Amino acid sequence: MKYLPISKDLFLKNRAKFSKRLKPSSVAVLNSSDIMPTTADGTLPFKQDANIFYLSGIDQEESILLIAPDFPNENMREILFLRRTNEEIAIWEGHKYTKEEAQEASGIKNIMWLDSFESTFNTILAETENIYLDSNEHIRNASAVETRSMRFNKWCQSLYSLHRYERIAPILTDLRCIKEPEEIKQLQHACDITEKGFRRILEFTKPGVWEYEIEAEYIYEFLKNRATGFGYEPIIASGANSCVLHYVENNKQCKDGDLILFDVGAEYANYNADMSRTIPVNGQFTKRQKDVYNAVLRVKNAATEMLIPGNAIPEYHKEVGKIMESELLALGLLRKVDIEKQDPNSPAYRKYFMHGTSHHLGINVHDVASIYKKFEPGMVLTVEPGIYIREEGIGIRLEDNIVITESGQKNLMKNIPIHAEEIESLMNN
Repeated sequence: MKYLPISKDLFLKNRAKFSKRLKPSSVAVLNSSDIMPTTADGTLPFKQDANIFYLSGIDQEESILLIAPDFPNENMREILFLRRTNEEIAIWEGHKYTKEEAQEASGIKNIMWLDSFESTFNTILAETENIYLDSNEHIRNASAVETRSMRFNKWCQSLYSLHRYERIAPILTDLRCIKEPEEIKQLQHACDITEKGFRRILEFTKPGVWEYEIEAEYIYEFLKNRATGFGYEPIIASGANSCVLHYVENNKQCKDGDLILFDVGAEYANYNADMSRTIPVNGQFTKRQKDVYNAVLRVKNAATEMLIPGNAIPEYHKEVGKIMESELLALGLLRKVDIEKQDPNSPAYRKYFMHGTSHHLGINVHDVASIYKKFEPGMVLTVEPGIYIREEGIGIRLEDNIVITESGQKNLMKNIPIHAEEIESLMNN
């Protein structure tokens, strides 16, 4: 891993919180992600499963975490199973965790090799009534790929059909949306790296550069600062591309007079930043561009103030929509008659602002959390309103990452330039 180690204290706390949620006489099993194939003998870079990382800090393939909080033998209550390494693996693939290194990373005392899993699991199940299994229950999950966890679940349920089964996902969905201070530290570091990348491209950007050249500047700065890379496919969208919400081709030349919309974030220690900024290619906003820009900024600032304990996403999004409606009226993009005749289920403002304002952020960019759960201190959410005027080729989105606190908000991106005048000043210096 490129990133510096996270203290095992975080994972000890996370496992303690999780264990308290399990029913008596239970065992929970979590698997690492697969190494995904491409074609021939190619593979994609390994990306660890968020849940096993949250509970163990282990960032390696072919790992299994077993938690049985009230098993009679205390030494068997937490076990981490790792792929047994050897000299040939070390030569071809590099270093793998030793048992001592895994103990230090996770705080788990009992480390076994993976080939001991089935017999150990059978021993534990002889004294266990409930088996907790993991699955991807994110509301946006639409993957058709069978994961390592899915294969394990099939194997387990076929072999131990008379045990009672429970779901891990609801527990970790609830726990993971409240971040520990150590997690906020990692998120802040990812945001700080993202800031370095943004400041770099403010100096680099000028008419005639290509979107992919800007992407290259970002990734250089990210990797130089120990990031794994981008937290998600970066959006470098100039001109009319800025009105395409998930534009990722990044293959157009940036023209004088156009805007560039960036939606990028660094991933550090498996935690993600998620930033949106919009800048003028030539370093100077036109009046129209600045008017739209400042309207988006006002919506963002107002939305941020609503991220307080007790609010919730459905009601919050409705209120943000009303603020956006007012701004679009002032810009001449909506008329009062449009609002009077609108369908409440498809409000008029959605012609120019068609996505949500906020989502949870953490180990996943779209982190797990119920949208109906009331906001609490320790939650981290994005705030990302936008206005997209396709007929004018103007797309502007501004996004910060916000920690909800007892007394308000902490902006993890407060040092990333966002005011139009500051961006112009930095680009022209």
